Amino acid sequence: MSELEVQPVSEPVAAPAGLSQWQRVAYSFSAPSKTFEDIKRGNKSWWLPVVIFALVGYIFSATVYTQIGMQQVVDNQISLNPAKAEKLAQAPPETRALTNKISIIVTEVAFVASPIIVLIIVALGTLGLWATINFVFGGKATYSNLFVVWLYASLPAIVKSLLGTIIIFAGTAPESFNIKNFAPTNPAAFLNPIDTNKALYALLSSLDAVTIWTLVLLAIGTATVAGVKRSSGYIAVFGWWAIFVVIGVGIAAVFG
Repeated sequence: MSELEVQPVSEPVAAPAGLSQWQRVAYSFSAPSKTFEDIKRGNKSWWLPVVIFALVGYIFSATVYTQIGMQQVVDNQISLNPAKAEKLAQAPPETRALTNKISIIVTEVAFVASPIIVLIIVALGTLGLWATINFVFGGKATYSNLFVVWLYASLPAIVKSLLGTIIIFAGTAPESFNIKNFAPTNPAAFLNPIDTNKALYALLSSLDAVTIWTLVLLAIGTATVAGVKRSSGYIAVFGWWAIFVVIGVGIAAVFG
C-alpha cells in the first residue's frame, strides 16, 4: 500500500449535554453527583432553587400567619425566655406595647424577605467555604461554582418547611408553636424548651436530619467542583458546622 494512504480521521467526542435546572433540582435528591458534575462543567444557572425556596417559604409563612398568628408567634418566643418575659412584664405599658409592635414587624419582615436572607447567608457561607477548600485542601473551586452548589445542596430545606406546614394544618396548638424549631426533624423538637437545659437544647437542635442531609450534599458538591477527595469536602463542611454548633451551644449556656 502507498505511504500516502489516507488514515481514517477519528470523530470528535461530543461533550455531554448540560442538564436543565429542573433536572438538577431532581438529581439533587436522587443522584446529587450528576447535579454537581453539571455545575462543574459550567452550567451555573441558579434562579430555580431560589424560586422554589420562595414559593415553599411563602406557603409556610402564610400558614403560620393564618393558623398561628404573628402575635402568637411573638408571645410564644417571649414565653420561651422566662427572664425576658419577667423583665418585659415589669416594664411600663408603653414600653411593652412598643416592644411588641417592633417584634411583630421584625417577624413579618423576616418572613417576607426570606429569599433575600437566604441569598445573603449563602453568599457569606460560600466565601468561607471557598477559602477553606482552596487554601487548606488545595482545591480549585471558583466562588460562583460553590455558590450554585450551596443553593442546590440546600434544597432539602423545603422538606422541613413542607413538613412544618402539614403539622400546623394537622392541628398544632398555637400556644405550643415554636418558630425556631417547628418540625420534628431533631431531638430537641420532642423536648420542652423551657424545662430543658438551654445548652443541651441548642446542641440537640443542631442535630437536625434535614441540616445533616444538606451538609452531606454540600460536602459532595464542594469536593466535586474543587477537584479534591470527598473526605476533604466532608472535613471542610462539617468542620465549619461544628464550629458554629460549639458557638451556639456556648451562647446558649452563657445567656440561656
